Amino acid sequence: MSSRFTGRVAVVTGAAQGIGAATAQRLADEGAAVAVVDLTAERAQATVDAIEATGGTARAYGCDVTDQDAVETTFAQINDDLGGLHILVNNAGITRDGMFFKMPRSDWDAVINVNLNSVYTCSQAAQKYMSRQRYGKIVSLSSRSALGNRGQANYAAAKAGIQGFTATLAIELGRFDINVNAVAPGYIATAMTAATAERVGSTADEHQKLAAERTPLGRVGRPEDIASVVAFLASDDASYVSGQTLYVNGGAR
Repeated sequence: MSSRFTGRVAVVTGAAQGIGAATAQRLADEGAAVAVVDLTAERAQATVDAIEATGGTARAYGCDVTDQDAVETTFAQINDDLGGLHILVNNAGITRDGMFFKMPRSDWDAVINVNLNSVYTCSQAAQKYMSRQRYGKIVSLSSRSALGNRGQANYAAAKAGIQGFTATLAIELGRFDINVNAVAPGYIATAMTAATAERVGSTADEHQKLAAERTPLGRVGRPEDIASVVAFLASDDASYVSGQTLYVNGGAR
């Protein structure tokens, strides 16, 4: 594995499992000191343990990423503990799926708050450090659902919002040498997609099989497939890439 993140500090939100955990591991494997952020430090610790077991550097932080004061306090602590803040991966997300005509306002608000508002709070906190040092990489997780997905009006709206936010932030922060991009995964085998399978009366295996049959590459994605793309966008290999949303979905349409 390369060492392209040596000397860099990366913050990954929602990093206790799935894409977040895989991304934290990938960045650490390539030399970053990783702040593993989840709702509680206890939830994040398993990812830290896995990183340390492979020789990487990481620390667990508990933070409600929808709480602006909590985010600013946590990011200041990360800066003090790890010696900087160079990379932010906005990955925290939830689903509260349901048909729109019977979707309660609480499910709409929860998904918008965790999936979209957290991108605002974390990016605003991170850009203060990045602007001062005239260097930074912000990568946010959108989704193929941004294009529309039955039963996910709230999730689709949040993930589409991330794409507009990304394009705008790239324009505003470019003069500080901050790159801002998004990754929009297709079907990835995670606990979140397993929950979606259960919602529609299927099993995770059956759901994945159907998804694989609709995918040109003939399989569903793995968290590591997304982590590798996030790592590229967070690296200096992508120094002239900004304001983009990259769909990573095995060729599916």
